[in-house]
Amino acid sequence: MPVTIVQLLNDAKYHVSDVDARLLLQHALQVSPVFLAAYSDEFVNAEKITCFYSLLQRRINGEPIAYIIGQREFYDLTFHVTPAVLIPRPETETLVELALASIPMDRSYTVLDLGTGSGAIALTLAKHRPLAQVMAIDLSAEALEVAQMNATLLEVDNVHFTLGDWFQGIVGQYDLIVSNPPYVAIGDPHLDQGDLRFEPQIALSAPEDGIACIRTIIAQAPQFLCAGGQLLLEHGYNQAAQCRQLLAQEASFINIFSYPDLAGILRITGGQRI
Repeated sequence: MPVTIVQLLNDAKYHVSDVDARLLLQHALQVSPVFLAAYSDEFVNAEKITCFYSLLQRRINGEPIAYIIGQREFYDLTFHVTPAVLIPRPETETLVELALASIPMDRSYTVLDLGTGSGAIALTLAKHRPLAQVMAIDLSAEALEVAQMNATLLEVDNVHFTLGDWFQGIVGQYDLIVSNPPYVAIGDPHLDQGDLRFEPQIALSAPEDGIACIRTIIAQAPQFLCAGGQLLLEHGYNQAAQCRQLLAQEASFINIFSYPDLAGILRITGGQRI
């Protein structure tokens, strides 16, 4: 019996959200959102129906939609993502906004992105500040492959990628260091829920109640920052005060601040090297 686009969507919505159903069907049919709306009475061939229900079952099993369709919108760009990298999230856009406000548009500026993952932060900054020179480092070779693919897809050529653990192999000093490091406590029950179950744990959780990687970055950052250079870190919902304390007491940063994400949660903390 022939099946139309709208029938497939209506069936899927018994199991997943309307947004997820549409994203999955767009991916299966390789069409745009406009096509789905304009041709909802179009019949779908058997091969694509099978593909759609296969994708739908993966979503029902809890797999993140971004991994299923292989991409995620971030800021104003589309990034390729795989299970080798974290899925870019809206709260990280706040970090990007603050970083862009610090980077001049009319001259060269050096930026270091620690733990780049998909390259979402580094590539967004580089795309919007083409005169900037961005270094992006990650411990995972698989993650760097994804980031380099995104650089090609987005036609960004002012980012250099390197394999290493935080500042390992980094030379010179930078005007700005940014990072969205692991900050969830090991054993946190949220790691067994939702999308987090499928994402790389090495990029999510850290010892010392999640603060260990942040502590390492803050301690080492001054030697890699130019005089007056800035450090911007994303962190957990309850870590802002501790981050400010580390910046002030263990690394002697000045002009220390915390900034809320779109939900009003203090999510980004930064400071300036003396």
